[in-house]
Amino acid sequence: MKILFSSLGSHGHTYPLLPLAVAAREHGHDVTFATTAAFADTITRLGLEHFAAGMDMREAFGEVVARHGSPQQAGQAEPQLIAEVFGSTLPRRFHADLAPFIERWRPDLVVHELGNPGAGLAARTAGVPAVCHGFGRMWDSDELPFVLDSLHGFAGELGVEVPADNPMPLGNPYLDICPPSVQVKAFLAAHDTIPLRPVPFAEPGELPDWVVAHERPLVYLTLGTAFGHADVLRAAIAGLAALEGTRVLVAAGPTVEVSALGDVPDHVTVLPWVPQAELLPHTDLVVHHGGSGTTLGSFASGVPQLLLPQGADQFSNAEVVAEHGLGARLLGDAVTAEAVTEHARALLSDPAVREAGRAIAAEVAAMPSPAEVAASLSDHVR
Repeated sequence: MKILFSSLGSHGHTYPLLPLAVAAREHGHDVTFATTAAFADTITRLGLEHFAAGMDMREAFGEVVARHGSPQQAGQAEPQLIAEVFGSTLPRRFHADLAPFIERWRPDLVVHELGNPGAGLAARTAGVPAVCHGFGRMWDSDELPFVLDSLHGFAGELGVEVPADNPMPLGNPYLDICPPSVQVKAFLAAHDTIPLRPVPFAEPGELPDWVVAHERPLVYLTLGTAFGHADVLRAAIAGLAALEGTRVLVAAGPTVEVSALGDVPDHVTVLPWVPQAELLPHTDLVVHHGGSGTTLGSFASGVPQLLLPQGADQFSNAEVVAEHGLGARLLGDAVTAEAVTEHARALLSDPAVREAGRAIAAEVAAMPSPAEVAASLSDHVR
């Protein structure tokens, strides 16, 4: 079977699809992965064909600002800018790039990521079956109604009917990598979901030797690939450095220079990047931004979490982690070194949080693996 996978060109949107794409190839399917050129090397190293499509998110924002000016100049609110990017500019570009490719290659199935409905609309206009692949927990935001309105407008131009309440999955079966116990119940009740185990993915790399054999509690700090803020990282590092008897490993990420974080004590190691998928099983506490990939990876490892959300779905993820006893959160001005120290110390010693972590890890482990779901993808070709 020929399967086209497609995601937006970002780590948080592309990486969640890669385990299933690889499993589909290993199952014998002919797989092509369509996303921006920045991910070509990652995709081809996995033995998948890459097709360059779409545009980078920053490029999309730049295009909208160039067209209208900043939101303030154009008399818009920030949500309207976001809506045009994710509900119109990106879907239109992906549809324009993928529609002719789908006509030529004629895949049997398209797997489009939730944030990339343009790929799903290209499948719909070509008459090709599709399924939608989630990247985490569903969430509401101030921008979402504007995004949905923009997407409805584009779908209407194409003559495609999509659900009125939540058009992003386009009414397609939904591959849900969020454990059901923490997924939005109304979403589960309203959609045809296919559970799929979230398998953390990261670029291959080596962990520091001391990580695997560490004797002291290991705390991992990251703000991800898109929302790195040096001031937040500095406050978190200062707070974690005050924990006695621990080792702290910090991933500065692509948006923050290691040198910008200043000098750190000997028990704190700051690196530009770490292979997170390999690191998480060795950690005793993860302090992070609340991105879906890190949140789900921490669920799979059963590790306590302290979330410092910065934007997008991160606030929703932080809320559900706190509500389910899986960790704690600090918001806005509450992110101080003293607060980080206090919450981290409590989480490292709280048996109830550990037990909740073991329970969510068991739930994740019981979800169908990418290999199992890959074997059943042909069931959705109709």
